[in-house]
Amino acid sequence: MVIPGRILSTFFLSTLLVAYCAADVGKAESEDDTKVDSHAASKGVTYDARSVIINGKRELLFSGAIHYPRSTPDMWPDLMQKAKRGGLNTIETYVFWNGHEPVQGQYNFEGEYDLVKFIKLIHQNRMFAVLRLGPFVQAEWNNGGLPYWLREVPNIIFRSDNEPYKEHMQRFVTMIVNKMKEEKLFAPQGGPIVLAQIENEYNTIQLAYREKGDSYVQWAAKMALGLNVQIPWIMCKQKDAPDPVINTCNGRHCGDTFIGPNKPNKPALWTENWTTQFRVFGDPPSQRSAEDLSYSVARFFSKNGSMVNYYMYHGGTNFGRTSSSFTSTRYYDEAPIDEYGLLREPKWGHLLDVHKSLNLGKRALLWGVPTVEKLGPDLEAIVWQQPGTPVCIAFLANNNTQQSQVMNFKGQPYLLPPRSISILPDCKTVVFNTNLITAQHNSRKFVRSEIANRNFNWEMYREVPPPETAMKTPGTQEHWILSKDTTDYIWFIAQLKLEARDLPIKKDVIPTLRVASEGHGIHAFINGEYIGTEHGSKVEKNFVFQKPAPFKEGNNHIAILSFVVGLPDSGAYMEHRYAGPRSITILGLNTGTLDISGNGWSHQVGIDGEKKKIFTEEGSKSVKWTKPDQGGAITWYKGHFDAPEGNNPVLITMDGLGKGMVWINGHNIGRYWMSYLSPLNAPTQSEYHIPRAFIKPKDNLIVIFEEERGSPKAVFISTANRNTICSVVGEQHPPSPRGFENKAGIVRPLVNDLKPKAELICPDQKKIAAVEFASFGDPFGNCGSYVQGNCTAPASKQVVEKHCLGKPTCKIPVEAAEFGNISGACAPNMPKTLAVQVICGQ
Repeated sequence: MVIPGRILSTFFLSTLLVAYCAADVGKAESEDDTKVDSHAASKGVTYDARSVIINGKRELLFSGAIHYPRSTPDMWPDLMQKAKRGGLNTIETYVFWNGHEPVQGQYNFEGEYDLVKFIKLIHQNRMFAVLRLGPFVQAEWNNGGLPYWLREVPNIIFRSDNEPYKEHMQRFVTMIVNKMKEEKLFAPQGGPIVLAQIENEYNTIQLAYREKGDSYVQWAAKMALGLNVQIPWIMCKQKDAPDPVINTCNGRHCGDTFIGPNKPNKPALWTENWTTQFRVFGDPPSQRSAEDLSYSVARFFSKNGSMVNYYMYHGGTNFGRTSSSFTSTRYYDEAPIDEYGLLREPKWGHLLDVHKSLNLGKRALLWGVPTVEKLGPDLEAIVWQQPGTPVCIAFLANNNTQQSQVMNFKGQPYLLPPRSISILPDCKTVVFNTNLITAQHNSRKFVRSEIANRNFNWEMYREVPPPETAMKTPGTQEHWILSKDTTDYIWFIAQLKLEARDLPIKKDVIPTLRVASEGHGIHAFINGEYIGTEHGSKVEKNFVFQKPAPFKEGNNHIAILSFVVGLPDSGAYMEHRYAGPRSITILGLNTGTLDISGNGWSHQVGIDGEKKKIFTEEGSKSVKWTKPDQGGAITWYKGHFDAPEGNNPVLITMDGLGKGMVWINGHNIGRYWMSYLSPLNAPTQSEYHIPRAFIKPKDNLIVIFEEERGSPKAVFISTANRNTICSVVGEQHPPSPRGFENKAGIVRPLVNDLKPKAELICPDQKKIAAVEFASFGDPFGNCGSYVQGNCTAPASKQVVEKHCLGKPTCKIPVEAAEFGNISGACAPNMPKTLAVQVICGQ
């Protein structure tokens, strides 16, 4: 939202023209101002109380989480380059055990699981890597990353001082470490990996295992240290991390909530700064503002922090069945890089500005001594000063959440917006305020493809509930024990004979099937007729299905299709989690309630279409496809489409469908669930990413498995872009830190950037094709939906067009003289804001 101009009335006016540093400051500084030992030649990673030390140099680590299996290998280079351009020098990733060892002893390091290729790409981009080995990762990933077969190891207890678990965990971690060593990917070998993590947020469950939890932490640390990788090991959210393992913080505001390292010789590291909130089906949209994120980063670094890792920097897609229970297919789409790999502005650019600002004060942060001054109610200044030199950086904080306040610091007034921090890399000049955004904004658009939607020629194959089998058990069996997590689906089938005297006498009374289940959901059929569905939720997986059922005199066929939406990803004793129907009764019979839970039940693992792989070209020939009807439960749909126009990311909108999965040329792009509505009465997710790597130029096979009664008639394919870009800058904004340079320790402003400018940069070298909105006055709204306020300069659009049309980038001076007369209700001395929205074309 546009910040009202009156907040900025005197903002930074007294500091914007102050010279940055005297020339003699530069003389006192060496070119390499981060070296711990000028004679250090050996490669290695150590640490002290202030920072991680890499090859003899202190480093401020700006890291972003990008998980290799949540994107395709062809996307990795672009994601890393965008991360680096965003001011990051580090990429963090988990290692996903169940992806690498889906079957015990059978390893997978191909395609999106090519971990070596991913780490090498980090190195090629001259960035550091943080390898979070776990091997339990949580990460909203199926079973927290632990392979299902681990549940079947006799006497195993996950994540405890339990010999079977420790044996398998150590074997996998050792295998990964050896693979990294063989490829020379650890920093002492010349590679990018500078930190490694063992376990993950174990403190949250440690008490559940009592002394076995405490001894497990000690064992895990000792095991990791024994692998001799010669880099520091970390444990996140682990207060009792054994020396020399570093305990780190996860959360939204570690600058205020982190108690700190558990030993004074360890640095303060932040392994998860949550850029938004992941979503489960049933959730409304989730956001975390760029202002709040940048505030948290500035706060942490002002309080001795030296590393931040954004979780996530790119969330990506939970392809196939990789997501944990009820987690949506789209993951952390509101991160600085969205699901499709497009920059989300202003989050990406505002964080870039905070990184630039902190780097300008890098020497003071890494070598200085901090002092804290309380300068008024909710006002404080944290100053880092290098002893014996004028090198310093100041963080001016207004902790009042409601009101702007003026702070007098070193004899100068500074106006601070509510709950904000201003960064002064020379303790004089403000180059960044967390609450004032100079980065451009953008808006994502989905454009329906003309080519891809011409004619799907849908065909249908409907499965029918399977018959009873000779193998029966007295009661229903547990879902995951049956499926071994090879499928979401288990059929539970039984026959029930009813006499005429059992059925209700009154014709208007219909018996009811009641199923109590431990999760996650079921579809029910009576005598081949679909009677409905019910499900639990992420919070409460247990539920009760209760619907009228057309029971008849004689034999009745009962078929219940139990489904799950991923294994849990957290908690104690995960090996004991269960799912599936537990109590099955019939209500409303003339002879009373009938409990059939203990009857003889047959079971079928999976559905026929999965077994025959009818989502592939070859497998699709094994069944007879027909013309689609109005839609029905447990139905497959097949069609073909040509690749959409251009090179923009591709997605499919699942309008008209209920719940199921989608395959493109045999690739499972994930679960969809349109019928599970959020509190906003809309699906949690409507669009599903189809990576370009999955698409051929012509004749792409799309197969949809629809569990409910939906029809694909309204399904369509689109491309995504962020060609709508915007800029919102006030007259008194500080200059962007991108306009400053730091060479040989001399920090000085670039003269041309002292005055605020609205800067627009089209993605992919496109050019500005049209100015959709421009107002110099008091506009309001958001990118994509700006509205003129009470006053605006009539020439606003013409001025912007003069500076920008036909150019890939442009800068518009935010000065009254540039825009001429102001009409309307603008007070003569009221600072104005310029809001611009343009479209980038080819």
